[in-house]
Amino acid sequence: MMTRKECLRDYGSDYFIQKKVDSGELFRIDKGIYSRKEHVPEIALLTYKYPNAVITMRSAFYMYGLTDVIPDEYDMATTRDAAKIPDKRVKQYFVSDDFFSEGITQIDYKGYCISIYSRERMLIELLRYKSKLPFDYYKEIIQNYRRLLPTLNFQIIQDYALVAPKSNKVLDILQLEVL
Repeated sequence: MMTRKECLRDYGSDYFIQKKVDSGELFRIDKGIYSRKEHVPEIALLTYKYPNAVITMRSAFYMYGLTDVIPDEYDMATTRDAAKIPDKRVKQYFVSDDFFSEGITQIDYKGYCISIYSRERMLIELLRYKSKLPFDYYKEIIQNYRRLLPTLNFQIIQDYALVAPKSNKVLDILQLEVL
C-alpha cells in the first residue's frame, strides 16, 4: 500500500497517478491510499491507515481463532492521548501509556503486516473486560485458552497481569478460571 504522497514521489503528479489507476496498475482503496493489488483486506487497510493503533479485543480473538464470531467492527487500541479515530469501522480503546506497548507483535495476514497484541496479552485483556463481554462469548474464549495453555508463556502472562490496571483482580481471575 502507498499513500498519495508516496505515489506523487513515484509517479510525479495526480495526472500520472490517475493514468495508473485507469490502466489497472494501481488501485485506489481508500481516500489517499493506493495499492498495486485490487483487493486488500479491510483490517490491513485500517492498520496501514492508523499505524499507531494495535488490533485488540474481538478482532484479535477472531484473528487468533479463539472464537468463530466475526466482529461487527474492528477493535483497535491507542494511547490515551491519541486522537479519536474518525472511522465508523473502528471501535477505539484508549490504553494507558505504560500498558499500551506491552505485548505488541506483528503477524502476517494474507501478505500484510498487522500490529496486534500477543495471545498472552489478549488473555489479560479478556480477563480485564470480562464483565463487558457476553457470558457465552467469554466462556468460549476461556475454553479455547485452556486448550492453548501448553503453548502460552506463563511468565509473560504474569508480567502483563502485574502491569495491567486492576492487576489484583486480573491475577485472581487468572488463578480461578484459567490455570
